[in-house]
Amino acid sequence: MKNRKIIWTTVAVAAVAAVTTLLLVRAHRLRLLSLRQVVIEGAVVQNDPDVNRQLPIANVAVTATVDGKSVTTRSEASGYFKVVLQRSVLSNAPVAVSFRHPSYVPFDLSLQSKRPGSLNKLYIVRMVPVQTKKMPAGPNTPAVTVISNLRVRYTINSRTETNVGSAVRTFQVVNQGNVPCNHQAPCSPDGRWKASSGSLTLDAGVDNSFENVRASCIAGPCPFTRIDPGGFIHGGRKITVSALDWSDTATFLLEAEVYHSEITSNVRELYPVIFGGTLNFTLPPTAEGVSLEAEVNSAPMVFPLGPDLNLSWATCTVETSAGQEKTQVYRCGLKPGYKF
Repeated sequence: MKNRKIIWTTVAVAAVAAVTTLLLVRAHRLRLLSLRQVVIEGAVVQNDPDVNRQLPIANVAVTATVDGKSVTTRSEASGYFKVVLQRSVLSNAPVAVSFRHPSYVPFDLSLQSKRPGSLNKLYIVRMVPVQTKKMPAGPNTPAVTVISNLRVRYTINSRTETNVGSAVRTFQVVNQGNVPCNHQAPCSPDGRWKASSGSLTLDAGVDNSFENVRASCIAGPCPFTRIDPGGFIHGGRKITVSALDWSDTATFLLEAEVYHSEITSNVRELYPVIFGGTLNFTLPPTAEGVSLEAEVNSAPMVFPLGPDLNLSWATCTVETSAGQEKTQVYRCGLKPGYKF
């Protein structure tokens, strides 16, 4: 018996040791993997001494290269970028990061790190716009189109409930009191007396619903009745009231308010904020039919944005905020030949 206990104890200790070893090996491998990862993240904005003009730059090609291996990504509408690549654990080679966009001067970074996992920093890259040569004014100089008096127009759809009336109905449950039940359902709640049940169903109609439904006994031996609210307590298009009577005939009253439901569209307007050649505005997530109203060389026009955000005089992007409000953030930059 003693030898058996020793054997089982030895087996248990060996099992624990094996599991511990496996966990340590796995943790070591994960640590080595994390050390080999190079994570570079940040944002790309336009270089300008005025912070209000440091606008995010989307679609910038961001390429990170280390140990001869490259990974490329593109900046989002907010300017955010993130690059994840691997390199040798013992490598001390610098990480070369390039930023390329046809409208901006190329930008390069050389990041040195003795430990591959130590590049823990947010990199804000400010790119300089490409300077276009200004042609001297002359008879053949293209005219600049002026965009003015800008407004954003959109609609918000909402469901409204309108009280269009009420419903009042009575019904009876016929029964004779003082008749023993003898286990023939329906019976009174205590099982002594024979009972009768009755119900009334109402339909409010299409796009209508009942609310604030009330049911009560109004005549007869009401103390010996019971109303089941399960069929009307939550309202709705159809409601049913059921009643149980274990004495003489009783009368019941059903009352409810009738509401009509419909979708209404409210047109709203706002004025965008303009910094330099870029306009900015935000919209709630329920906004539909977004368009820009503007005067083009003093002529009023309406420009529907549509799902592709197409504008003849600007390039627009939209992103949804990460918070619970899910706000839509719009940015539109002027194309060459236009000005605000």
